Amino acid sequence: MQIVILDGFGVNPGDLDWSPFKKLGTLSVYDRTHPSMVAQRLRGADAVFTNKVRLTRELLQSARQLKFVGVLATGYEIVDLAAARERNITVCNVPAYSTDAVAQLTIALLLDVTQRAAHLDQLVHQGAWSASPDFCYWDRAPVLLTGKTMGIIGLGRIGKRVGTIAQALGMRVIGYNRSNRPDFIGEQVSLDTLLSESDVISLHCPANGDTIGMIHQKTIEKMKDGAILINTARGSLLNEQDVAAALESGKLSACAVDVVSTEPISKNNPLLKAPNCLITPHYAWSPLETRQKLIDISVANLTAFLNGSPIHVVS
Repeated sequence: MQIVILDGFGVNPGDLDWSPFKKLGTLSVYDRTHPSMVAQRLRGADAVFTNKVRLTRELLQSARQLKFVGVLATGYEIVDLAAARERNITVCNVPAYSTDAVAQLTIALLLDVTQRAAHLDQLVHQGAWSASPDFCYWDRAPVLLTGKTMGIIGLGRIGKRVGTIAQALGMRVIGYNRSNRPDFIGEQVSLDTLLSESDVISLHCPANGDTIGMIHQKTIEKMKDGAILINTARGSLLNEQDVAAALESGKLSACAVDVVSTEPISKNNPLLKAPNCLITPHYAWSPLETRQKLIDISVANLTAFLNGSPIHVVS
């Protein structure tokens, strides 16, 4: 069994151990793989793992020995599933490994844009508090979340976890999902109702034909004046130019994102120059414990496949 990991650095920059894979076969780990090198590195591979390296129809058709694709993530849009089915290649993902981590960052972003603790810490170190004639100092008052409405779009594991934390902060929680989720802690409403009633809107849905670009000028117009937008799901859910314009106009009071349309972020991304826009570099999923869980489940996926009973199969 020849096992290839195409882009291992993001998952394991050196603080974790790949050796469990070695018990299953001969392992080759590449930190990164340029698109021009993918076909060569697939040659002779029985199993391949990828995080962000795309496996197109042409690549899957040319990898004649390939039997298994493991996605080192929950989302699997980087793999041509139809081509994999035609080749009888099993594709497995890693569901639910980052639920708590992404929910944690979602709330951290919300607290950052409402409390502005890091910003005020910087001002204090620059001398602003020392120069104040009063015992307290701020340049913009924080926002009390108690009593505010948190609207969650996408009520999977992460969306539900965010709702639980938001409720613990004293927020009213509402949510929108294409299908009913009876275990959601809040009230499920229509998308229009969510847009119009939420003080904070947090996105937790996959990127597909129904959701790509869903936050644009017309949906923003339905939001409350001064609403806060948070996106820790997929960058393609936002029309970034429209969001930047809404921040410029004040229609949105703040936006916080961990994902953008092109990653790494393009130097001309409009969000970079938008006011009150907090951007983190797609790292919500990356605590050590979470990445260890990702590796453990990936090993379990390949083990189950070799035993004839594959798990977490997406194609």
